[in-house]
Amino acid sequence: MKVKVLSRNPDDYVRETKLDIQRVPRNYDPALHPFEVPREYTRALNATKLERVFAKPFLASLDGHRDGVNCMAKHTKSLSTLLSGSCDGEVKVWNLTKRECVRTLQAHEGFVRGMVVRFCGNSFFTVGDDKTIKQWKMEAPGYGEEEEPLNTILGKTVFTGLDHHQKEGVFATCGQQVDIWDEQRSSPIRSFTWGVDSFSSVRFNPVEFLIRTFVSPQTELLASCASDRSIVLYDMRESTPLKKVIMNLRSNTICWNPMEAYYFTCSNEDYNLYTYDMRHLDRPVIVHMDHVSAVLDIDYSPTGKEFVSASFDKTIRIFPRDSGHSREVYHTKRMQHVICIKWSADNKYILSGSDEMNIRMWKANAAEKLGVLSPREREAVNYNQKLKEKFQHHPQIRRISRHRHLPKAIYSQAKELRVMKEARRRKEINVRKHSKPGTVPVVSEKEKHIVTVVK
Repeated sequence: MKVKVLSRNPDDYVRETKLDIQRVPRNYDPALHPFEVPREYTRALNATKLERVFAKPFLASLDGHRDGVNCMAKHTKSLSTLLSGSCDGEVKVWNLTKRECVRTLQAHEGFVRGMVVRFCGNSFFTVGDDKTIKQWKMEAPGYGEEEEPLNTILGKTVFTGLDHHQKEGVFATCGQQVDIWDEQRSSPIRSFTWGVDSFSSVRFNPVEFLIRTFVSPQTELLASCASDRSIVLYDMRESTPLKKVIMNLRSNTICWNPMEAYYFTCSNEDYNLYTYDMRHLDRPVIVHMDHVSAVLDIDYSPTGKEFVSASFDKTIRIFPRDSGHSREVYHTKRMQHVICIKWSADNKYILSGSDEMNIRMWKANAAEKLGVLSPREREAVNYNQKLKEKFQHHPQIRRISRHRHLPKAIYSQAKELRVMKEARRRKEINVRKHSKPGTVPVVSEKEKHIVTVVK
């Protein structure tokens, strides 16, 4: 006679303490759960609705400047430190945790055009309309000491941009030309020109990458935006620029992707942003469009998956790296033209500086709960996120998740731009229809904005 004995492990169903939740055995056989998908859809719909309910991105406003905020810089070692420069030459150092200004110094006469923190975090550089480059200590001066720069370099022309190398004591400035400076010298070690009146922005590539002709990783690459509507690439070791791409309208600023060595994004006067692969400059990888006025600044998230843009239309937009449209738009009634933007190094916050003398702090994820999450809360957040991803293409969920309230001026302007674009497209189709075949070629959206590539 065969006897079957039930064998159970008490660890699978007995609570360790009375405070624990009762363990319930579950059979995951889909045949036993015929309504699982409808149930998950309802949960996904509720999660999407709640996300829009809790989407309150604005955190704080840092006021104290007496003129418009023209530039900002993140500290390379401290998450809670931010530097800002205004149009009256004043520089402020902020403690973001306490949300207060910890130091103010009169750095320049006229605008502060650019600022950057040295890679070690012990000092920072500023450039201004008074044709000077100044290096300042990061620590405030002691009691009785005067606020004096560590080093001052007097240039021949006005500087409009500044960036520092990630590992070496070398920095780059732009104005009438792009100059490479050694911190120990008072004259540039290399200057680049390419028949251009002036440059508005210069950036070092932050990523180490291998070039076939060199064994060691290279970080000597720069890019700049010029007033002749071009974006120019340089190698610090060369005496001449590498190549440039000329666009229909001028680019204002440029930012390299911190995770992908060859990709950079530029903000343009034609309301769009363009992501390029520097190996193929003849057409952008993707065109990002949603703004209704000139895009003034851009900064990538530290993960390289998203970037944030600041525009003259008084809004901030967050774009996924590989998407042509923004996933989020931030605006307030008081915020005027947004001049500068930064994404914090912990990937949680966005900082914007605007015309009306304020720096605003936003959440990168509008509905995210700040503070410490309990394990159950974190599991619920992750579960809801997966549900939203699973059902993201369902019409009802897509409609709710994409909907944003916009100021009336921006809404009507976007509508007008849509009508104009459709009219141009319709006209082009009609011209092609009534022309000899092949005389009016089809030009893709990516190629429309490029004039030529010069090497």
